[in-house]
Order: sequence, then structure tokens, then C-alpha cells
Amino acid sequence: MSQDAPPATAAQGAPGAHPHSGLRLMAVHAHPDDESSKGAATTAMYAARGVDVLVATCTGGERGSVLNPRYGRVHATLDEMAEVRRVEMAEAARALGVRQHWLGFVDSGLPEGDPLPPLPEGCFALVPLEEAAEPLVRLVREFRPHVMTTYDPSGGYPHPDHIMCHRVAFEAFAAAGDPDRYRGSGEPWQPLKLYYNHDFSLARMRTVHDAVVEAGLESPFGDWLSSREMREIPERPVTTRVPCGDFFGARDAALTAHATQIDPEGFFFAVPRDLEARVWPVEEYELAESHVPVTLPEDDLFAGIRPEDDR
Repeated sequence: MSQDAPPATAAQGAPGAHPHSGLRLMAVHAHPDDESSKGAATTAMYAARGVDVLVATCTGGERGSVLNPRYGRVHATLDEMAEVRRVEMAEAARALGVRQHWLGFVDSGLPEGDPLPPLPEGCFALVPLEEAAEPLVRLVREFRPHVMTTYDPSGGYPHPDHIMCHRVAFEAFAAAGDPDRYRGSGEPWQPLKLYYNHDFSLARMRTVHDAVVEAGLESPFGDWLSSREMREIPERPVTTRVPCGDFFGARDAALTAHATQIDPEGFFFAVPRDLEARVWPVEEYELAESHVPVTLPEDDLFAGIRPEDDR
């Protein structure tokens, strides 16, 4: 399996003889930087416990805008931006102690305007599903993850690549174990559990917002909470809260590695880290599919799975 960013252990310490040692986790994301803003402390924690963690990145992030006002450079072409984001991704993977693999699709960009413009020809979101899923099915069969994580059917927000990422990951989870599907793409392997990331639940935002206001500080979630509550957006269920506060530092290092995207004085860093770790030291997930018995709620993505489950 090709590997663009080798795991680093210096930041987290060498894995010990932990019950999770020998297990494998695959996190499927749309763009470089998504792995650092969604479930990053979880992946860093499991990597430190001896889990083999692989981030699968669907696109190169070529059409991503420079979102950090302090970045101070312009990359005029898609190729230039892709190269910069490859370097950023390698640094973020080292910060998390994980491996990373590019699936090789082209960023669709976030369409804006009314009406919305058509998506660019050849972009990820326009690739037929089976063609888009085949590289991930192949990777699943090679890496043999016990657990996969990705986004819910909404994509978490309506970016076409995030929605397509969900479709591709769901297809790969469902098809990788079926010998009659994707013939010639490796020996079948069935992952045991599929989770959706839920990083900005109302429960989290309310809890952190209240704690920040109580501390006499300005909350980054005030307007967001009001908007969500006024629109009465249905909340997807949270089944699993993974304690990983000790790895928020690794998450933050991975975030700042994406210098084109993340302002170190911006939204992601607006909550004091000691306060965050005290009131919300977890990351949240929704168990979407399981091939092992489960008891909900959970605090471990590998609950019900043993290292010997290498069928």
C-alpha cells in the first residue's frame, strides 16, 4: 500500500501493549485538513495505543481557497495548490501519528451563487459512484480496517465533495466484503463497524458555549447555536463519545499544519484549551452499521471487536 505520510511516534510516544494494539482504523475524508478538524484527537489517541490508523483522502484540495488571512501567499494554479496541500497533509499526518493515502480525485470546489454554477468537469462529485468507490474498495481490501469513519449522508455540510465522500465510503463499507462486487480489486474484506463523525452537535456547542460565557469570554458558537435552533435542524443521534482530551494538542498541531486553511487565531482556536478539555474532553460519533453486537452508548469505536477478528 502506498503511503504518503509515515506515522510519527515522537509526539505521542511509542505504542505499548494496549488492548487496541493490532487493530486497524480507516478515516475517510474529502479534502486535506478534514482529517484534522473531524475526529483528529480520536485518531491520534488510537494511534498512540498501537492502532494502525490510515486516513484516506478523496481529493487533493486543489480548489480550496486560502482561508487563513495570515497566510500571505497566492497559489495561482490547481497544481500549485495541490502541491502545497500535499506538504501540509504530510505534516498533519506526522502530528497525529497516522498514515495517509490519496485516492486521487480532483476537488470539486464549493459552488456559490444563485443559481449555483455547474460543477467543474471531471471533479470528484461528478464521477460515477462505482468508479469513485473502486480505489477505496481496493484500499479497504488491502488495509483491512476493523472500523471505518466518514460523514453522514448530508456530508456534515452541503459541500459536494463531502456528500460524495459519504457515498463512496458507504459503498466501500458495503461492498468490500462481497466477492461478487468489484472483482479484480483485491481479496474481500468486511470492516466490522462504520461510524459518522459528529463534531458540532448541539449538545457540544451548548455545553462549550455556556462554559465560555460563564468564564466571561466571547463564545464562537453564539450565532451558530441561534441559527441551528431557529431553523430546527434535526439532530442525528450520537451513539459514541470517545474520551480523547489528552490528544487535543496533537489535533491542534495537525490543524495548524494546514496553513492555507487554518487561522491559528481563528474559529478553531477561539475556545481556551483548558476549558475545552474540562467541559468537553470527547469526540462524538454515530454508529451507522455494525457487524458485531453492540451496547449503546459507547465510549470506544472498537467496542465489541478483538484483535483476533482478522477473519
